Amino acid sequence: MKPVVFSRHARWQMAERVVAEQEVVETIQHAPWEPARQGRLRATRWYPFGQEHRGVIYKGKDVRPVFVEEPDRIVVVTVYVYLNQREESR
Repeated sequence: MKPVVFSRHARWQMAERVVAEQEVVETIQHAPWEPARQGRLRATRWYPFGQEHRGVIYKGKDVRPVFVEEPDRIVVVTVYVYLNQREESR
């Protein structure tokens, strides 16, 4: 697997959206890739969360990085995180 690097924007989004770098890397490595806007790619993977965020306790989160595959690396452009109260991914 190619090395995964993060844009400044992606790092900022990860901090704001309670997601770890390792979760993003694992999502890219193990979840199916899908086409995204502007020729980019995305992948989604569910992770247990079990924490409070803004007054609500969430059981899990869907981590969805948006990235570009370059010849020698994968560049993460942004990261979306969807907190949810279900036990596992759909």
